[in-house]
Amino acid sequence: MAECFHTKLITTSDRAKIEGAQHMEFHPETGLDTAKKILKMAIENFPNRRHNVAIPQYSQDGVVGFSHETINYLLGGLFRASYKPLNDNIINGRIRGVAGVVGCNNARTPHDQGHLEMVKELLRNDVIVLSTGCSAMACGKAGLLTPEAAKTYAGSGLAEVCETVGIPPVLHMGACVDNSRILIAATAMVKEGGLGDDISDLPAAGAAPEWMSEKALAIGQYFVASGVYTVFGTTWPTFGSEALTKHLFEEHEELYKGMWAFEQDPIKAASLMIAHIDKKRKALGLEKARERVLFDMAMRRALA
Repeated sequence: MAECFHTKLITTSDRAKIEGAQHMEFHPETGLDTAKKILKMAIENFPNRRHNVAIPQYSQDGVVGFSHETINYLLGGLFRASYKPLNDNIINGRIRGVAGVVGCNNARTPHDQGHLEMVKELLRNDVIVLSTGCSAMACGKAGLLTPEAAKTYAGSGLAEVCETVGIPPVLHMGACVDNSRILIAATAMVKEGGLGDDISDLPAAGAAPEWMSEKALAIGQYFVASGVYTVFGTTWPTFGSEALTKHLFEEHEELYKGMWAFEQDPIKAASLMIAHIDKKRKALGLEKARERVLFDMAMRRALA
């Protein structure tokens, strides 16, 4: 197999920095000990940093690390783990839909602003948010990863569900490379029934308001090809080609059932996502809220 090599010119000052740095070998079997040593070295080196470093003088609680299995358990318990409560509350209108908001921070925008404005707009409209990576970190710093946040930021329907289940209105689903967890959850919703036969039928949308790398584009295309309407912000790389842009923004849906969209303003981008969610609700016959059904024990046993 051919190997690719990249060359880079290194100045004398750069070489001095490299040669003066401490290097540490990594071995999987001693990974934890190595991490502790690196952390200790970083702390000891902190006074030597040349630039002023602003460290916030406050902390923020957060409930993190959700996965498909965790959501399944929280919704149904140990013996009846199920996505049915989520699907039922989407069907009855308490939850309008689901949004995956992910991606990097981008130096072209004020730090975290795109993520937070979009997420808060979605929450106000009863859209539960699944988040990863930098977007999840932005939500964590803003206090959106606690169950109490639902009362402050979410619409009445979503807030009621979050309070009942004891979950935040934004579910932290891992690092930037864990986006497939969101698609696994979407697949589980389809399998549970009542919301169509394909991911593209779900009242759901995805977004990366501050994306900045080719990796984000690749992940976004994965979501689009899986049937998810996906909105990117900040900038878009294909505007130089009218034909390619039209293909991505207009023709992709016919091929993959998902489609790209672009909107710099995070509030307007959230509105695009909500409009798509409402379109899918209408296609499923869910445009009107339904009466809430309180299950007795006989009805609960019948679920099994």
